[in-house]
Amino acid sequence: MAVAVTGGIGAGKSEALRAFARHGAAVVSSDEIVHELLREDPEVKSAILERLGDDVLGSDGEIDRGQVGNVVFSDPEALRWLEQLLHPRVVARYLRWREELAELPDPPAVCVTEVPLLYEVGGESRFDKVVVVTASPEVRIGRRLGPISDRERRLLSDEEKAKRADFVYVNDGSLAELDEFVSGVVATLSR
Repeated sequence: MAVAVTGGIGAGKSEALRAFARHGAAVVSSDEIVHELLREDPEVKSAILERLGDDVLGSDGEIDRGQVGNVVFSDPEALRWLEQLLHPRVVARYLRWREELAELPDPPAVCVTEVPLLYEVGGESRFDKVVVVTASPEVRIGRRLGPISDRERRLLSDEEKAKRADFVYVNDGSLAELDEFVSGVVATLSR
């Protein structure tokens, strides 16, 4: 069973992913795949440096995601370019990961991919089920340690995501409550 976890910035997608792992699901994060691509894919690194310049390099000579974000989130054209560069590679990686899991002698019953822009890129068709994690704006702002940025304004609303999802969790409570929700989802999907 291939499951996507999505939701707004600061809603708790990463915590939900960790909870899925605790309950026996195989998990992968699209954000972690992006980190790997920036570190390990010479084509990605070269393309980013060519388009955005050496200012996006950190002191260690690697691509600095924060610097890239500073550039692209204030330039919609650069953001579209970056997404076109990264999204196909991210999708290819998590689909290959799922194929590798399926080939295991005892594959996991549930595999979960955290995909922040799932609906925005039309990715929901790649999954059997979708879990949306949301939280009140006050809680999300507190978790982000600052105001919700312009990045959030270009995303589908939580309400729209929730309408399309198979499971929805409002993550305004404790980690134990989130864990209990995830436990129930895993139990339902493992039947």
